[in-house]
Amino acid sequence: MSEPFESPYMRLSDPSLWGIIFGNLVSMVLAITQDWPLGQIMWIYWSQSVMIGVVNIIRMLSLESFTTKGMTMNDEPVPETEAGKRSVAIFFAIHYGIFHAAYFAFLWQEQPLNALNMTEAMLMLLGLSAFVGSHSFSYMHNLRADFRQKKPNLGTLMFYPYLRIIPRHLAIIFGSGIEAMGMLVFMGLKTFADAGTHMIEHYLFQKPGTDLRMKDLEA
Repeated sequence: MSEPFESPYMRLSDPSLWGIIFGNLVSMVLAITQDWPLGQIMWIYWSQSVMIGVVNIIRMLSLESFTTKGMTMNDEPVPETEAGKRSVAIFFAIHYGIFHAAYFAFLWQEQPLNALNMTEAMLMLLGLSAFVGSHSFSYMHNLRADFRQKKPNLGTLMFYPYLRIIPRHLAIIFGSGIEAMGMLVFMGLKTFADAGTHMIEHYLFQKPGTDLRMKDLEA
């Protein structure tokens, strides 16, 4: 009987996992010490979502082996070529960008950035930088291990970021009236969710077997 697969990135010793946790803790500390309203915290989480999309585009474009099985664009099968890969990455960038542009407009109504003073803006930039750094490190740290034993489906990779970010943002939007303690609890749960999805993501990306498909992410 074969041994069950254990990804090194399902371990608590994974430095990229702690990078994701660190990025969240920076936001929590800033929110608590600066008594930030939810609107300012949402800007940092919006920025994290943008970074997740940027990393996903880089991931797709850097793939040397992939599949487009079951995927069509303009009613035509997507070819498993460099041109096909680029077209999927561009489509994702446009679709993801429109989603975040609409979200940007919503946030601007709730908390316009031009209302921040210099200190608030610099501290928000610090929170943003923590997430940019942690997600960049995670991508580079996992680059050689992800998809070494399976081919990813580009359609699956295109939808993966939405599975990761939409539940979080819906919770933030509908929880806009929560008090300070409730917000702290929410940020703690969000940190736990980020860590969990990070571990699951790289477990699925590295687990030997068939090509990565959408149902693998839903499991």
